[in-house]
Amino acid sequence: MTLPAGWTTRRPTLDDVPAILAVVHAADTFAIGHPDFDAEDVAESLTAPFFDPARDSWLAVDPDDTVVGWATVDNPTGVGREFVEVYVDPERGAAVRAPLLARQLDRVAERAAERGLPALTVRCAVFAPERDWERDLRAVGFTLAKRYVRMRRPLADLPTEPPPPPGVTVRPVRADDEAELREFHRIQDTAFRDTPDHEPLSYERWRARIGDMTAWDEWFVAEVDGVVAGALRSSDQALDQQEGFVRSLAVLPAYRRRGVGAALLRRAFARYAEKGRQAAGLGVDLANPTAPLSLYRSVGLRETRWTDMYQLLVPAAGV
Repeated sequence: MTLPAGWTTRRPTLDDVPAILAVVHAADTFAIGHPDFDAEDVAESLTAPFFDPARDSWLAVDPDDTVVGWATVDNPTGVGREFVEVYVDPERGAAVRAPLLARQLDRVAERAAERGLPALTVRCAVFAPERDWERDLRAVGFTLAKRYVRMRRPLADLPTEPPPPPGVTVRPVRADDEAELREFHRIQDTAFRDTPDHEPLSYERWRARIGDMTAWDEWFVAEVDGVVAGALRSSDQALDQQEGFVRSLAVLPAYRRRGVGAALLRRAFARYAEKGRQAAGLGVDLANPTAPLSLYRSVGLRETRWTDMYQLLVPAAGV
């Protein structure tokens, strides 16, 4: 696919962060109603592991030399499937979305060959208003893989935290205890093994990815009769919305349906409220059999929007 006459593409650098951020803010405002990225997020994307901006990303530039589109490949673990993002200014960049997608699919094919794989699965997210993006994806063979639901609850009316069920204790993770962090990782890995998209990650790689967290007091473990059985990890990804966000909630299979998950959520919500957050939120993979909506609704969360995930199997270059 070709670009409109007078338009060009080039590779991004860190000097382009402000221009990229303007495009992402416009795209996010159209898709979800508010900006969801900051300059640090863009810089981290351009310097992420397993990502080379000189090979894995493109900018689309209009005849006035304004950046109106940004395409990137994301694979934070270097294994498993690839994620492609194509951000365009919805008022000026619609015509470059399909050409940027085509270039990214070509790059995924190259990445598959570089990893010695016959093919790679690539995924792209579609929010409710993004019907043109959905059509672009379907036009090149993408099919719907699953739906995610975003849930939220206000914290202004948060009831007093009830005591946990008998035998259940919830406490912050001991971030300075390596053995405890290994147990936290083990619980998450074990609890999510029965989900369709689970990709195991070694403790060493997981520890490197989380880095030195500054909000360990928002990470919790639950013990049942003295045995660590559940873990909740928070994220700062919604702080700009004054929202505490649950990145993951994991309960070992033998301890499910005993109130462990609800106790972890209530403790996290209480901590968010203590810090002045206005709301709590999380995302739900509707294909995950271990995360029933009934649990989240029982602690006051309600659905606010959905995201569809489309996927395509891309053969390796030269295959």
